[in-house]
Amino acid sequence: MPLNEAAKKKFVAFLESKSLRITSQRHAIINTVFSTDKHFTADELLAWAREKDKSVSRATVYRTLPLLTESGLVREMDFGKDYKFYDPNYADHPHHSHLICGDCDKIVEFDDEKLEKLECEITEKLGFSIKSQRLQITGTCEEMKRLGSCKNKCH
Repeated sequence: MPLNEAAKKKFVAFLESKSLRITSQRHAIINTVFSTDKHFTADELLAWAREKDKSVSRATVYRTLPLLTESGLVREMDFGKDYKFYDPNYADHPHHSHLICGDCDKIVEFDDEKLEKLECEITEKLGFSIKSQRLQITGTCEEMKRLGSCKNKCH
């Protein structure tokens, strides 16, 4: 997947607005985040970023993740695990939902016009206007149901 240059530029501008330096480690993290559409954990981001720059530290990853979420370009997601997932598709595609396998952590994004219409009808009926939406459905993926194990099981 090509690097999302627009998101990368927005994040660099965000860091500059906070007078934060863009070190080689942070540069590797930024390039990693904005070159994937896969949801990731902090540990996965660390491993991927170290493929680009072996000097990337765990501390720099953990200091950069809150900045990514604060910038609005990445969304932190809590699926009830003892670790968080990060959605790099949030900036370009803020209105989508997730199916999560509770066994292997497989995450599938989906859009549904009927669901979106229903959300609008419900919020309008109850006198609300939508600022953001988040639908997460946890279940068991087809491979786990069929085989009792899944190649995606990583935690």
